[in-house]
Amino acid sequence: MADGRGKRDGLSERDRIAVEFQKPSSERHGFFYWLWNGRARPGRRARRGRRGERVPWVRRVAVTAFALSVLLPVALVLVTRVLPPPGTPLMLATWMREGSVTRIWVPLDAISPNLVRAVIAAEDNRFCSHWGFDWEAINAALTFNAQNGGQNGRLRGASTISQQTAKNLFLPASRNWVRKGVEAYFTVLLEALWPKRRILEVYLNIVELGERNFGAEAASRYYFHKPAATLSVAEAARLAAVLPNPQGWSVSNPGPYVRGRTHTISARMAQVDRDGLDRCIVY
Repeated sequence: MADGRGKRDGLSERDRIAVEFQKPSSERHGFFYWLWNGRARPGRRARRGRRGERVPWVRRVAVTAFALSVLLPVALVLVTRVLPPPGTPLMLATWMREGSVTRIWVPLDAISPNLVRAVIAAEDNRFCSHWGFDWEAINAALTFNAQNGGQNGRLRGASTISQQTAKNLFLPASRNWVRKGVEAYFTVLLEALWPKRRILEVYLNIVELGERNFGAEAASRYYFHKPAATLSVAEAARLAAVLPNPQGWSVSNPGPYVRGRTHTISARMAQVDRDGLDRCIVY
């Protein structure tokens, strides 16, 4: 009881509270105060500012770096697991450079299974079996690019849907090794904290599909004048065909390469369905 403790200490309750507030601030504020402010090591003089206060700048730099590199990314991933992201860096850049953009968020249940199979067939046929990185595809791409990339100028990519989601959702569209490293970190977080269904749902709602349209619903209404839930096999394959280069390849006026790629994706969609390569997505 508070009264008993006050009597044992020889202090009234009022005096005991006053003594409590006279304790050093590090004792009053606990762990987080200590984490930010610290205290001098035994036997060493604390570094002090103009008024005698300690200046634990090394500790504060370390705490800030930890918060920005670990806590903030984890918080962003956890929030966007349950809430639709308001936009992406690429949407913002496109809006600033070209004008208004269109994105209509819909749940995965409102997107045709044909489009799910099309993007898996086109971009990542091991989506349901890998943990963010398709090492077999990465090795194949490295071999191809080493042998042929310098001759025809076309490089083969190996980014999974998980990697593309991490890049599109959190990072600007720059190309450098630092960004690739941050992308890999976010990919690990997505695979650890999101189910596969959520990764694909976000991907299909933020991916660029040309003409300043982002996401399946906006693209479906713009190109085919229908909701994404009713996309046919051919329409879904056409959208998936332009994913590697939505600004250079056209959905509404496809060239020979896009038409050929559309036919290839349509054939692969049957394989995705037959072999259960979309098994991690419950319709």
